[in-house]
Amino acid sequence: MIETRAPGKLYIAGEYAVVEPGEPAALVAVDRYLTVRLTASEGAGRVHSREYGRLPLVWTREPGGARIVLDHHPYDYVMAAIATVDRLRLELGLAPRYFDLRIESELDDADGRKFGLGSSAAVTVATIAALDEFYRLGLSRAERFKLALLATVQVAPTASGGDLAASTFGGWVRYTAPDRDALRAHGDEHGVARTLTSPEAWEGCSVTRLPPPDALRLVVGWTGSPASTEDLVDRVRPHGQDAGRRYGTFVEDSRVCVDALVDALRENDAPGALRVIRRARRLLQTLGETRGISIETEKLATLCDIAENAGAAAKPSGAGGGDCGIVLAPRDLPESAILRAWEAHDIRRLSLAVHPAEGQVDGI
Repeated sequence: MIETRAPGKLYIAGEYAVVEPGEPAALVAVDRYLTVRLTASEGAGRVHSREYGRLPLVWTREPGGARIVLDHHPYDYVMAAIATVDRLRLELGLAPRYFDLRIESELDDADGRKFGLGSSAAVTVATIAALDEFYRLGLSRAERFKLALLATVQVAPTASGGDLAASTFGGWVRYTAPDRDALRAHGDEHGVARTLTSPEAWEGCSVTRLPPPDALRLVVGWTGSPASTEDLVDRVRPHGQDAGRRYGTFVEDSRVCVDALVDALRENDAPGALRVIRRARRLLQTLGETRGISIETEKLATLCDIAENAGAAAKPSGAGGGDCGIVLAPRDLPESAILRAWEAHDIRRLSLAVHPAEGQVDGI
């Protein structure tokens, strides 16, 4: 049996703007995990997960092993990861094999509600890591990230890949995305193996390690209301000239915000980092108002206001619309008052720590 796992993630700053090629975001990997267990099988492959109900998802191949066959394709991330690695396997001339996957997740609650910690990214990263070991591909961590993004854009074409970077490399990272339309086109024309090594396919993509804020601690609250990132991102992107100008201003302001946060982290400037997080919150509020969507829901606003009133800095994490809010608080600031006030408003603290940085980020 092969067992792999991938951590969840949280966006610290740069949400929405990061979907534009080359625009930065800051993220952190957290110590809640999705685990994949792989065993060899014969005749068919199966995916066991409560996402599919009590019965496993069963897949086979065309005669000759050239293409994955699924009667009713759910367009999910697991099958996209399997199919993408299978294309690479075929290009490398490796014999096809069947396998069963069992998936267990700590990234949702007992009722299956998502915490907003990037379960789609984590399952993609963990599945590709398991298949790398199964087929003995010898992929670097950077190559596994690239495969994960190639798989993800088959399901969610606008996905930035920031969550994949955090789940792959751990720790605190600064991330910028490539042009995913161009990436998909390159993969379709040249194949997976060539795309992995083509600099032009990954133009604009970068992953940079960031130092953790030693004088600050990360506190995470969950509103209990899962949100659809893909739907919110689609609604935010501009339609029309005036909306395009306002969105362009938002993207520029977001870049300034993330760059300021990166500088504050590198200089160990805790007050500067708190100012940036507060500025990033206002930026998301303005974006939601101009686009007519609820990025900062009433409960997220309460979560953030409570933290700010106590002397910390807070904002929605990711697309908002529910899910999590993140707080950066000075280490000498008592958090008990924040937690009591959260509890009074039915906001649940998630017990999380940072998953440590792993491997090298070279090759992106």
